[in-house]
Amino acid sequence: MMPDWPRAWSAPPGTALLRCQPEDFQVCEQLGFALDGEGEHCFIFLQKRLLNTAELVQRLATISATAPRDIGYCGMKDRNAVTRQWFSVGLAGRAEPEWQSLEAQGDVRVLDTGRHRRKLRRGVHRANQFVLRLRQVSGDFAALEARLEQVRSAGVPNYFGEQRFGRGGSTLEQARRWMRGRRRITHEKRGLYFSALRAYVFNRMLADRVARGDWNTVVPGDMCMLSGTRSFFSCDEPDDDIQVRVARGDIHPGLPLWGRAARVPSEGMHVQGAVYPEDCQEICEFLEASGLELAWRPTRLVPDDFCWSFCEDNVLQLEFSLSAGSYATALLAELVQYNEGCIKSGIGSEQD
Repeated sequence: MMPDWPRAWSAPPGTALLRCQPEDFQVCEQLGFALDGEGEHCFIFLQKRLLNTAELVQRLATISATAPRDIGYCGMKDRNAVTRQWFSVGLAGRAEPEWQSLEAQGDVRVLDTGRHRRKLRRGVHRANQFVLRLRQVSGDFAALEARLEQVRSAGVPNYFGEQRFGRGGSTLEQARRWMRGRRRITHEKRGLYFSALRAYVFNRMLADRVARGDWNTVVPGDMCMLSGTRSFFSCDEPDDDIQVRVARGDIHPGLPLWGRAARVPSEGMHVQGAVYPEDCQEICEFLEASGLELAWRPTRLVPDDFCWSFCEDNVLQLEFSLSAGSYATALLAELVQYNEGCIKSGIGSEQD
């Protein structure tokens, strides 16, 4: 089982059901750049329902006679949901197939196509736009309204969601066994396991910051990250200007996605966050030995264009955008204590 990561704003003031039907969880990927209009990669914007990203990649590979490794996408999207995302298919001079045949089973729609010179890579999109419906909402509605306002203005801890770790932490447990046994696995599983291990270390470090109450404050030695970008800079002594920018949401404290150089910062750079928790030593040493490069992730998640409405039948609808790599479930955890609803494919959600 995964830990119950500490919350920033105390216990949620309400309860709700999430994903009673796929349309209750809608995600639309915002690519953030214009297509070239030419090139060997065909870009396809697809809507899927009750289908995971890996299954859709396999369909694209079959219809285009393309190896799955030559199909690009920005990130995995939820299975028990209605999601829209871009894919690229490397055709290398071959004619395009009839993409509309993807719609034959009724769970996929082709929304747009185009051409680009480069393959689509993980995490290159700008943001994801969400429309969520929480059902059977109960609790202190005045307190819930106040919590919604608080989250809109101050944000939440930028935890990796449970999707990254598998149901009940199953992917993380498999990654631990692989780390200790070093058996041969596929390239895809290797990437999945590395991601789960790094995400666990990050969440552990962020949980310590949340417990201390400084997850949303720059402290001496922090790495600072510019909002909406991957740019960062070190801050040995945060001055008033830094704190004003933090309060405005222009910059956020950063913590490492563990890898080589995490404990050997650049000259003149002291990194407060690059000391792993004691119980993460085995994982961190494994990630370093495996050659993963150090990266950074903000500790704070502030939703863009966040709005909500209370509807009939105790339904709360939320609309917001999150930067690439952030999880809607991290935001929901500060709002309500939620459980997965019933979807016709089964109870709960098989996240991808």
